[in-house]
Amino acid sequence: MKKLVMTLGTGFLAASLLMSPVQAAQNNTGPAVPNQQNLSISGFMTHEQMTKRLDQIATNSQGRVEVEVVGFSNQGREIYKATVGTGDRVILIESEIHGNEKTGTEALLNILQFLGSSNSPKAKQIRDEVTIVALPKMNPDSAELDRRANDMTWGEVVEAFPQLSEASSPAWNYYTRMLQGTNYAERPGFDVNRDFNPDLQYIPKPEDFPGNSASPGWFITPEAQTVRDVYVDLQNQFGKVDVFVDLHHQGPYMKVEGTDDDVTMSISGQFVPDPNTAAGAKYNEYADDYDYDFSRQLNVAVYDALQIGNSPFKNISLYQQGLDLPGTALGSFALNGSGTVLFEVRGQTQSFGQKMRGQLVKAVEDGLYGIIEGVADESVYEIDPEKYEEIPLTIR
Repeated sequence: MKKLVMTLGTGFLAASLLMSPVQAAQNNTGPAVPNQQNLSISGFMTHEQMTKRLDQIATNSQGRVEVEVVGFSNQGREIYKATVGTGDRVILIESEIHGNEKTGTEALLNILQFLGSSNSPKAKQIRDEVTIVALPKMNPDSAELDRRANDMTWGEVVEAFPQLSEASSPAWNYYTRMLQGTNYAERPGFDVNRDFNPDLQYIPKPEDFPGNSASPGWFITPEAQTVRDVYVDLQNQFGKVDVFVDLHHQGPYMKVEGTDDDVTMSISGQFVPDPNTAAGAKYNEYADDYDYDFSRQLNVAVYDALQIGNSPFKNISLYQQGLDLPGTALGSFALNGSGTVLFEVRGQTQSFGQKMRGQLVKAVEDGLYGIIEGVADESVYEIDPEKYEEIPLTIR
């Protein structure tokens, strides 16, 4: 896939922006929650609004924030990359790989605004010590449709990869039915967060389909291909991507283990078994690069950042452990040597009112600053990784 790179300048607005989002309501499932409503997503940014905000951030930063188009969605929407900082350690953060999980996008833009415009000692230290690369809305078709999957048919995949006409069936993560209130029969799509492969040079092979959740993905979607290309470019430039963070949402009914407290956010640093153990022996070729202890240190930094003072965001717990998901971006990039952190914010974007949305965006910001500042001042490397095991679990 040929990559087109364009830099945003003052007043730039992409000519090919498409229409405002189809706000397809998602139905919540599970027990009733007091005062819960199926609210619209109008408080969150459309693709067009985000483009304008990125333009403003780049302009106001006076060159500190660089914004580029690094790829296009299947429906032709721009996928943007924003970079701030000049340090040798790289932090790659993506949001909206699932388009109905939106708080991370708001948090990333707030962070870019601060780091690009502030002359504070904190902002200057971060810019000097780290390079932050953000993909604030990496699945824009999904985001505009307010749903989990992208907007793409199996026929389009076969057109791009003719060898897959010999596959026994489409990919297992291809949605073609009613799911979470969305009728994918009318507009099919793929869960992009199952389309990654630890072999970053992998070419799709028919014998690898349909696959399953415990198998690597294939890079058949242009959205996953774009993230892969950004990751590889950073590897080539810096030698490695030190940190990868993926911003998600989970159901609103989770509790912190041992309490009756609703979870504000689940976090995790484990998505494949350690290649240095018997359970992870099938990933042995990645054993020298995999660094689970660093992932654990990063997650503890997030947890600690959200326990400070009178923070209302103290209900942080560990997402399900013991996972083996090499088809996720987190699993694939962990095997390639990145310290990895999953954010799973409570609820979908339609679940809460404006006040709760703002609180959850702030929780994501505070957690991300725990990582960013810890890497910038190197304090994260002093954390005992075993503290990760003391974080309570998320339970239903």
